[in-house]
Amino acid sequence: MTDLGKILVGFGVVMIVLGGILLLAGNLSGKVPWIGRLPGDIYIERGTWRFYFPLATSVIISIVLTLLLSLFGRR
Repeated sequence: MTDLGKILVGFGVVMIVLGGILLLAGNLSGKVPWIGRLPGDIYIERGTWRFYFPLATSVIISIVLTLLLSLFGRR
């Protein structure tokens, strides 16, 4: 159980750091400049209704996280 606790604490620290980075990036430019509005993202606007689904962005983030976790997750 102590290993699980260490993993959860590490995950929490990573989430706090990422949250801080996103807050700082959001305050500087109004949005996160490196995420969103890629050619594969779905954006539909009809009058006052908007729908945005970041499909390509999600795939790229998934690939990057998979590569990072496979590199650093090996023991």
